[in-house]
Amino acid sequence: MGIRIVVDSTADLTPQVRQRVIVVPLTIHFGEEEFVDGVNITGQEFYEKLVTSKMMPSTSQATPYAFSAAFGQAVADGDEVVAIVVSSKLSGTYQSAVIAAEDYPGKVHVVDSLNIALGSAILTEYALRLVDEGHSAQEITSLLEAARERVRLMAVVDTLEYLQRGGRLSKTAAIAGGLLSIKPIIGLVDGEIKVLAKGRGNKQANNLMNQEVVKTGIDASVPMMLGYTGTDDEFLRKYRQDSGELWSADTPESLVCGVVGTHAGPGAVAVAFFSK
Repeated sequence: MGIRIVVDSTADLTPQVRQRVIVVPLTIHFGEEEFVDGVNITGQEFYEKLVTSKMMPSTSQATPYAFSAAFGQAVADGDEVVAIVVSSKLSGTYQSAVIAAEDYPGKVHVVDSLNIALGSAILTEYALRLVDEGHSAQEITSLLEAARERVRLMAVVDTLEYLQRGGRLSKTAAIAGGLLSIKPIIGLVDGEIKVLAKGRGNKQANNLMNQEVVKTGIDASVPMMLGYTGTDDEFLRKYRQDSGELWSADTPESLVCGVVGTHAGPGAVAVAFFSK
């Protein structure tokens, strides 16, 4: 009997991790258009539509049926399941996974990641490491619930437009911030998105985020990741230049999921790591 890891599509997985897990997709809406995340719309295509569409996209949580199909596939193969799901404070997807798991008592364990995007991704990579070390599904669940408290996800947002369009910032504040070149540093705190600091211009914002990273401290023995939103990685390249030797050249990179990109907009740079 093996252990299968199931995640939802808000986790920004590297290709190497993705091929080892089962991914349950969320749904993205642009007005009347509906897309299954990662199935009939790629991350690149999402950001192309985000920039050109007059419609603010919205997302629908993964359904209990979708999770049940994934769980059933693994259990039928004789495996136990550990499901790592987007923060319950950001989406009803976690509740869908819990409902589906009730049909497989003792076989499916659901972990609220209290995270999203890169944060969920590094927790997933850590879970696979625990599988390889031979831990049981129950042990992996307990270790993940302890480790999630150390996951740190932060991002520099390049434009305030999408925070304003999504109703998270007033139009007046967005205009004023744009005129002053304000770049917020946002992060996940107790499973919710919070503003950690504000910089004037990208360089100062990058430096402020690096100060937050250094203050927290990186545990280099476990996974870490960098990411970006938009159709190219120009701002991530600039961030690496501003970061000196904080991140190694082989630190994995990923395009940030559309759920976060909806609110952050293009041009954001994100980091995820485990604190010491």
